[in-house]
Amino acid sequence: MTDTLRIAVIGAGYWGPNLARNFRASPHWELAAVCDLDADRAARLAGPGSGVRVTTSVESLLADDSLDAVAIATPAATHHDIACAALAAGKHVLVEKPLADTSGRGEAMARVATENSLVLMTDHTYCYTPAVLKIRELIDEGALGDILFIDSVRINLGLIQPDVDVFWDLAPHDLSIIDFVLPGGLRPLSVSAQGADPLGAGKACVGYLTLPLQNGAIAHVHVNWLSPTKIRTMIIGGTKRTLVWDDLNPQQRVSVYDRGVDLETQSLDGIERRAAAISYRLGDTWSPALSEREALDSMAAEFATSIRERRAPRTDAGSGLRVLEVLEAASRSLAANAVVTYPVAPQAAVLQTQLAGERA
Repeated sequence: MTDTLRIAVIGAGYWGPNLARNFRASPHWELAAVCDLDADRAARLAGPGSGVRVTTSVESLLADDSLDAVAIATPAATHHDIACAALAAGKHVLVEKPLADTSGRGEAMARVATENSLVLMTDHTYCYTPAVLKIRELIDEGALGDILFIDSVRINLGLIQPDVDVFWDLAPHDLSIIDFVLPGGLRPLSVSAQGADPLGAGKACVGYLTLPLQNGAIAHVHVNWLSPTKIRTMIIGGTKRTLVWDDLNPQQRVSVYDRGVDLETQSLDGIERRAAAISYRLGDTWSPALSEREALDSMAAEFATSIRERRAPRTDAGSGLRVLEVLEAASRSLAANAVVTYPVAPQAAVLQTQLAGERA
């Protein structure tokens, strides 16, 4: 393996061109090949005279021993087979979200990566935006205090997908962000989903997810294909401060409010009770400076660094599996109109994390 890693992009449809563009521009990577069932589409993405190999055969591509890694940008139902074949061929693998179409297949992918001592990374792109990286930094340093609630809204007049509902289409973004910024990742106590299909499309077009968290905190995700207004916001309330992320406000994406509610305790007859008086904090509001860097550029750099340092990437298979488990629980909740207890962490993700620590 040379200083510059060689990568192939599998899938030249919607997301593949974004990946190819960033790997081509990255100092860490050489875009070596593009693979797609449509040879003309793959050739257009590779570019005339670029020297980038074009192929329609995944099997032929994976036989190339000079390739260090592949990036998979194909339908979710194909992720498992392609990723496992690539890992078995000794390639590190990046997979666009969701990691797989089921958590069982995702666990199998993680297991193969562990067995072959290779990096399996989930492309949770939003986690590499300057805004979300800053949010994670502020939470890690304790600037918000203990997290009390997370309220996320992702709505717009969007394309109704033929194969998935609004939860599987839009909520992975919000769930991956919450998983990324919360210490220990997203591990709700239960999952409750409510959805509506007012158009008769045969699937939920409007949805609400309620996720009770540890220590009495709660997260709520609202997704909607039918809103004429596009909104991308997340509010994270803590015991010290509250943070507001507005992804559609380039001048002030992140705002931190030194405001909140304090409930003092007092001892009455030797028993600790909440005081009737409530105090409100009305402090300053400030916006941290954010760097101007494309998220996919940061993601490509993280993928290369994790390979070189032989460690798990920031959005590893474990993060992809945690998001998948919540989505599956949401589907069960929606079908049964019931609250679903959240399952334990996938064993494959635990094994991969342990192996990454050993390699480091």
